[in-house]
Amino acid sequence: QVQLVESGGGLVQPGGSLRLSCAASGSIFSMYDMGWYRQAPGKQRELVALITNGGTTTYAESVKGRFTISRDNAKNTVYLQMNSLKPEDTAIYYCKADTLVTSLKSLSFWGQGTQVTVSS
Repeated sequence: QVQLVESGGGLVQPGGSLRLSCAASGSIFSMYDMGWYRQAPGKQRELVALITNGGTTTYAESVKGRFTISRDNAKNTVYLQMNSLKPEDTAIYYCKADTLVTSLKSLSFWGQGTQVTVSS
């Protein structure tokens, strides 16, 4: 069991930067794979970035070279550094935690989301 709270969203201009944070509580953070997802109005929720409990990262093609996911297990926090922001990055960003419970099943926990708006 883990509870996730996102923060750091807001309004930024195209080309600007923003850092999102996801603070976890209620369980042992270091065992979870963590991810950032986003959902724009009228669109499906999509993967932005993943980081495993071992530190391996994966990014959506649309954000490669611009976004960086990281984690600080001592602070029970995962971050998403977003640079060179574009209007199409506008969405609600959600934090997700995953842990394996059997070889065929995992548990997922979602935060409530934080709004990111990129506009001039």
